[in-house]
Amino acid sequence: MHIASLRSRLGLWIESTRIQYSIIALIIVNAITLGLETSPRVMEAVGPTLLALDRAILSVFVLEILLKLFAFGPRFFRQPWNVFDFIVVGIALVPASGPLAVLRALRVLRVLRLISLMPRLRFVVEALLHAVPGIMSIAGLMLLIFYVAAVMATGLFGQRFPDWFGSIGASMYTLFQVMTLESWSMGIARPVIEVYPFAWLFFIPFILIATFTMLNLFIAIIVNTMQTLHESSHQQEQEELKQAVHDEGGHLETEIKALREEIRGLRGALEQKHPPD
Repeated sequence: MHIASLRSRLGLWIESTRIQYSIIALIIVNAITLGLETSPRVMEAVGPTLLALDRAILSVFVLEILLKLFAFGPRFFRQPWNVFDFIVVGIALVPASGPLAVLRALRVLRVLRLISLMPRLRFVVEALLHAVPGIMSIAGLMLLIFYVAAVMATGLFGQRFPDWFGSIGASMYTLFQVMTLESWSMGIARPVIEVYPFAWLFFIPFILIATFTMLNLFIAIIVNTMQTLHESSHQQEQEELKQAVHDEGGHLETEIKALREEIRGLRGALEQKHPPD
């Protein structure tokens, strides 16, 4: 019983606003130190201090995870964001030497813990995850459009422009550049139009479809998902509030009935003690 009470108090403490703000501050400081470690000049001047500070902050993160594991037990892993924090901190504990030296660069992933600690950022990430099915559908449609356009471009322009349209793969990459509007006119479209005057009939519809229509569909799906999640969260809060009001009303009604019964009992006792004339 004492252990359960200790776990409960520890869980409330580790999840308190003050502790969460402290962790956020440490994450920001750690992000700055990790950035400074990329500068040879800074490392030459204060390298040992930065490394010691990095290890101290990592120790705090590890202690936080251990306290949460003790406080919540198996329930810790039922929260996806807790698992995310566990993995990010765990990566930093892997010895970054030999074949695992690449993991040293992954230390910066600790900065992503800001997402799990800030509700607004969590909401955006959750909305993106919920939008994945719709995004995949749009991506499939876009891939189909790219393939058809690449086959057409390879057949139309591949002979004179083999570097850009010599194969389906090269055409798809070139069309991806065109879709991003990066040097598409002066760099690709105009040289092709000089050789094939009617090539604009290919490039302009492709840009209208791929850039201004398909990319906006991605944004529309994400915005719609965020709005749906917001409405669902608001509706859930309203239902919880109504349920709380209903429960409180039932509790008050029970207390009023009990009070009435008590008043009747007192009245009956007084009438027996002092019968009316």
